[in-house]
Amino acid sequence: MTTLSGTGSLIRLILRRDRIRIPVWILAIAATVVSSVASFPGIYADADDRQARAALMNNPATVALSGPGHGLDNYTFGAMTANELGGFTAVAFALMSILLVVRHTRAEEESGRAELIRAAVVGRHAAMTATLTVGLGTNLLLGGILALGLVSSPAQLGLAGSLLFAASMTAVGVVFTGMAAVTAQLMEHSRAATGLAAALLGLAFALRAAGDIGTGTLSWLSPIGWAQATRAYVDGRWWPLLPALGLTVVLVITAYVLRTRRDEGAGLVRAGLGRAEASGWLAGPIALAFRLQRGVLIGWMVAFVLFGLFIGSMADQAAAFVAENEMARRYFSRLGGSAAATETLLATYMSLMAMVGTGYALQATLLLRSEEASGRLEPLLGGAPLSRLRWASSHLVATLAGSVLVLGGAGLGAGVVYAGTTGEVVDAAAVLAGALTHLPALWVLAGFAVTLFGLAPAAIGLVWAALAGVVFLGMFGPLLQLPEWVSDLSPFAHTPQLPGAEFTAGPIIVLVALATALVLAGLTGFRRRDVR
Repeated sequence: MTTLSGTGSLIRLILRRDRIRIPVWILAIAATVVSSVASFPGIYADADDRQARAALMNNPATVALSGPGHGLDNYTFGAMTANELGGFTAVAFALMSILLVVRHTRAEEESGRAELIRAAVVGRHAAMTATLTVGLGTNLLLGGILALGLVSSPAQLGLAGSLLFAASMTAVGVVFTGMAAVTAQLMEHSRAATGLAAALLGLAFALRAAGDIGTGTLSWLSPIGWAQATRAYVDGRWWPLLPALGLTVVLVITAYVLRTRRDEGAGLVRAGLGRAEASGWLAGPIALAFRLQRGVLIGWMVAFVLFGLFIGSMADQAAAFVAENEMARRYFSRLGGSAAATETLLATYMSLMAMVGTGYALQATLLLRSEEASGRLEPLLGGAPLSRLRWASSHLVATLAGSVLVLGGAGLGAGVVYAGTTGEVVDAAAVLAGALTHLPALWVLAGFAVTLFGLAPAAIGLVWAALAGVVFLGMFGPLLQLPEWVSDLSPFAHTPQLPGAEFTAGPIIVLVALATALVLAGLTGFRRRDVR
């Protein structure tokens, strides 16, 4: 037996286990990018519209969020794709790679399944080799599909630029495939491995942002900076992908070396010893729920506060652009009132951010299923005076409070910056209220997750499909002019669009009642079924 024995069987096992997860990732990322590009010709019909958009992109806040802005002097659909979608697409590639690698390496060791598999005719490096093979293959497949979609887009993007753009995004995903393989060797728990890899992704994004705002030097320390330095659709350069290839090779070799220096199930970085006595803050199931959600909550809060600051800084410029663009005015007119008003634009952004922020609520709610599936719930219920309903309710309380902090951070960040430009403190409160108004819609989707957890736990992954549908309706429904009844399927279609619109309590009451009913149905089902 060699160290790679059983690699082929493990590859087939990974593909079998992720036969739904991987296609969903690929379709979600490719469809989002391609559908966004397909909308460009309708919104920016002529060169003047595109140059107005280029002027909007040429400010420090936009540069920090999106990238350096190559080709702004002749803003083609290709340059628009690379500048406005490149950064976020690279992050999506990286997140997909991190989650896939940690799931099939460190998480398998943490659960004990890896040790059972190693008892068969399976070599020491077979599991990691199989995971890296699937990770690299998934990135290459997604890159190929993305390139084909961009070439066939109504925006008529060129083949060379599309191949370069897709290759640059794939390069970022491949780098973080190797990065996750390294963090999986260092950390003892899957959450820590994922958190460290995600932190490195955040560092890469921050270095790219700081470099693009400054002299550009720091951008060359970031894989995302390398991807954007290819200048796809402008004057394409392939050589910036060489550092990504070199770093990937170094990371993969490092991961294999580290794998030989640790025991099965152990991490090279040992978890520190806790205090002899727990603090009062940890006394109770609610405190435990907040503790488990702490890392996820902090990450979402920081990201939403920063994005809120960006939205507040560019609101007036974006409103001016909307006022001069007929298609953009038509897009925002669904909110009622003056389509060119800055308040209306802020309301739209708050609504879209609330849809994305639902991802936090679902991620936190799915901890219920994660704790049960991992086997940690059963001894917790059996060894403490703790009922099922109290345990589940504690997690829900933490989730609801966390969603308030996440959306509130976005609203407060945007509101403070916007109030600074208007000089009116009341404007900050109005934007904050606009963000928090969408909480009931977010809670409806979280309630749907609780319902599936209680009644059909094996199908709980459907909540991500529901979220994808809601985001699609919110972003592309107005452009596609879908029937009103289709748009009304989204709970966010019924929340007041503040600031800039009249507040009505009726829809809020209905959404809260619906969310409550879904939660009660899920808790009732959980109380009656077996712990699995």
